[in-house]
Amino acid sequence: MQYSVSDFLTDIVQNSIEAEASVITVDYIEEFPMLNIMVGDNGKGMDEETLAKAKDPFFTDGEKHKNRKVGLGIPFLIQAVEAAGGEFDIKSDVEMGTAIEFSFNLENVDCPTEGDIASAFRSLLLFNGDYEILINRIKNGKSYRVTKSELKEALGDLESADSLNLAKAYFESHENELSGKGE
Repeated sequence: MQYSVSDFLTDIVQNSIEAEASVITVDYIEEFPMLNIMVGDNGKGMDEETLAKAKDPFFTDGEKHKNRKVGLGIPFLIQAVEAAGGEFDIKSDVEMGTAIEFSFNLENVDCPTEGDIASAFRSLLLFNGDYEILINRIKNGKSYRVTKSELKEALGDLESADSLNLAKAYFESHENELSGKGE
């Protein structure tokens, strides 16, 4: 299965939400030829032993998915990062949260596609749970910033088809502007 950067980002944010984070920060920084992503949260965090096991594809805590015997998200991310000449780092403290940083060399032939960033950002707002998410997006010196609460206030909700379409259009317009398509 070929994963996109959007898939990896969505998986990491979902892990943060499932770790009971109330605040999640996503920094998505593209300064060609590098794509640097950081996801930080204030969730339950991991001790050193669990943190080491999180990189093992044959480990899962058994809480998220009761019948699953493997946890492939982080190991697949590490494999993709290494194949594309990037870097991966994870830090975590119990009761303080977790920070994952990873990068891809966009010129590397093994770099995964970015996928649909606008849809990925919209999907980060839709997971069940009471959490705030802050997305910082930078591309070649241009940027935008948005929080879940700001979008919810502007749109009224994040459940109706109309509000979800508006949220996607919002992200698409910003992405087009960053790419020079909105000028």
